[in-house]
Amino acid sequence: MTSLKRTTEKNLMIMSGRAHPALADEVATCLGIHPVPTTAYEFANSEIYVRFDESIRGSDAFLIQSHTAPINEWIMEHLIMTDAAKRASAKRITVVLPFYGYARQDKKHRGREPISARLMADLFKAAGADRLICVDLHTAQIQGFFDGPVDHLQALPILSDYVANKYGDEQLAVVSPDAGRIKVAEQWSKRLGGAPLAFVHKTRDISRPNHSVANRLVGDVAGRCCILVDDMIDSGGTICQAAEALREAGAREVVVAATHALFSDPATQRLRDSCIREVIVTNTLPIAPENHFDKLQVLSIAPLISQAIQEVFEDGSVTSLFDTPA
Repeated sequence: MTSLKRTTEKNLMIMSGRAHPALADEVATCLGIHPVPTTAYEFANSEIYVRFDESIRGSDAFLIQSHTAPINEWIMEHLIMTDAAKRASAKRITVVLPFYGYARQDKKHRGREPISARLMADLFKAAGADRLICVDLHTAQIQGFFDGPVDHLQALPILSDYVANKYGDEQLAVVSPDAGRIKVAEQWSKRLGGAPLAFVHKTRDISRPNHSVANRLVGDVAGRCCILVDDMIDSGGTICQAAEALREAGAREVVVAATHALFSDPATQRLRDSCIREVIVTNTLPIAPENHFDKLQVLSIAPLISQAIQEVFEDGSVTSLFDTPA
């Protein structure tokens, strides 16, 4: 009688949605593999269809999709990819979200509002996700919304190393655009040799999206090169107002560092015409050619994501990738 041979070898497979395939390709290249060929399209009524073109049975599947505009379309595709992987008998499904859609809706400001960031986590769990990998969530509490492991990656080492190499010889100050980002600014300060901290006190009208007012600066930035740090740049209003406040307070120049470049209109025009010397971002989101400008520097997040995927696949430690305190 011929005995059946059971294989215990794990198989790492990368699947990419259509929102940002260039990032998925770069991640796969770092891992020495190719993304799984996938068929995806819309029916006439805009319903999305997804099918993986080769077997993923028993695999450790990593589904990469950046939630960029049109964000609802790409989130839906990501959910359908997850369901397809579950029904195709993937052994473990890790959803990789370089940018987590609806992350800013993480709490109720007023009555009768949703907590959409929690809804997102519930949807991916229901679709079949076993684990999430995210990059610089808007607030750390979102990790608790998902009923399972969440690996929260930080772009801070990538961004701060670039800043240290380029501006390390200058008198620096680290500035948070609001009081809520002070903890992140403190981590930046440690990585930049104890640079002094400052923050811009701002008010936001919760009834008006993408609208805030920079009221006053807390901290001394006179004569310094200010590194203005944030998790994302959407319409650019907050960052540009903060930069103006810094220049008015005597800052010699302003450099902006942010993880996610949403660049909703009119962000590109605002940043191009601002007093900001350089805008440093990562490629967690695709940046359209028309949104590139001379001051913009885009750093790749792919090596970090690929390292995290490798650690998860090998049941290693994702925390070991970071040498800054959480």
